[in-house]
Amino acid sequence: MTVERWLRLPGKGLAMLRLARGAWGSRVRVWPTLLGPPRALSSLAAKMGEYRKMWNPTEPRNWAQQYRERFIPFSREQLIRLLIQEFHSSPEEKASLEDFSAHVDFCTLFHYHQVLSRLQTLYDPINPDRETLDQPSLTDPQRLANEQEVLRALEPLLMQANFSALSEDALAYALVVHHPQDEVQVTINLDQYIYMQFWALGQRVGQMPRMSSVGSKRGFFTRSPPVERRYFKRVVLAARTRGGHLVLKCFKDTPLEGLEQLLPELKVRTPTLQRALLNLTLFVSGMALFVNVGMVVLTDLKVGTSLLLLLFAALMGLRATKMFGQRRSMQALELAHMLYYRSTSNNSELLSALTLRAQEEHAKEALLAHSFLARHPEAMSGPPQETSRWLQSEVESWLLAQSGCEVAFNGARALAHLQVLTPSIGIYPPPGFPKLDPLASVLPEPPQATPPRSDNL
Repeated sequence: MTVERWLRLPGKGLAMLRLARGAWGSRVRVWPTLLGPPRALSSLAAKMGEYRKMWNPTEPRNWAQQYRERFIPFSREQLIRLLIQEFHSSPEEKASLEDFSAHVDFCTLFHYHQVLSRLQTLYDPINPDRETLDQPSLTDPQRLANEQEVLRALEPLLMQANFSALSEDALAYALVVHHPQDEVQVTINLDQYIYMQFWALGQRVGQMPRMSSVGSKRGFFTRSPPVERRYFKRVVLAARTRGGHLVLKCFKDTPLEGLEQLLPELKVRTPTLQRALLNLTLFVSGMALFVNVGMVVLTDLKVGTSLLLLLFAALMGLRATKMFGQRRSMQALELAHMLYYRSTSNNSELLSALTLRAQEEHAKEALLAHSFLARHPEAMSGPPQETSRWLQSEVESWLLAQSGCEVAFNGARALAHLQVLTPSIGIYPPPGFPKLDPLASVLPEPPQATPPRSDNL
């Protein structure tokens, strides 16, 4: 249904809510094959085999075309200050922009509350952290169908929150390539998973913040210099293992090569270089022990050479097992601390966080469209397609100049947000809308007098 038809309906102040409700309520008919039958990850395994044959790949194939950053790298308050400096310098224009921002809040708040309520209703039967009474247990096919329903409803919310889905090719690269600077490396068994999907926003290239207090930044012998990495400010994970349940998690400051560290059912692996260094250390120390002690034992105690070699091999085997066990325990602790610092929200709480982020991005897109079209009202005289292309080009250039980040701005969506908001401007708040008092500080209740004690009791 077109925007113009909605604008002709009564109650223009709620036009945007109705239009958005129809868009959000529609089901996404096409879902990636990752949610298909048990062999659905076979294509991912094939792509992983291709990357294993490559010599030192540094990024996924055609990465610039695969991933387009859509996240606006400013908070709404920062964006309003920038827009005031650039477009609304007079007191009247500043007040008008602030009123428009309040109007956007009013119009979107109820809509996104409904979106969150629907998501929570869909997610409640499969919520592993439910604090209410237990419901009848679901069969595995029923649980899988419910999980697919939740992910279908979650996809448009992620799109409005300006997350970008990582392609299967990028996931294959992340599962195969291990960055040499990663202190902890893990491995997974792909056959244990039914599906996995990642969404990311805020791509950065630079030195990553350290996310653990365990261990040190030293290499095996020398201090490892800091290097620039490609990482994301936020990563959302949806994965399910066989016999498990849907895992919904969000992490911060995650490198592209470290995505597999976020998956469930993984094992810590010792890197090849570390294994070689440990084996070399054991071999050198063992040979020194054998030459200094073994020869004395052979001479003085008349112990047979075969028996001595057997005892020596057993001793070195136990020593190697202990050293590798201690190394893996330290790496497992490092991984646990790293995930502790990176994790931002899980399961049901993630739904609330994504809804707030989608509302924030919705408001920022409307503010940008409002300011740019108010400065150039002649841009609205052309066809909607040309207007959206002009708006997209202007906003992308302005964001690049202000932040240094290349952002793919959705001009058509921002223009649709603005068109449904414009007719209702001036009726905020609507007549009869209750105005609640600010929350008063809760005063402590006065202590009740203790009843007199009777000695006759």
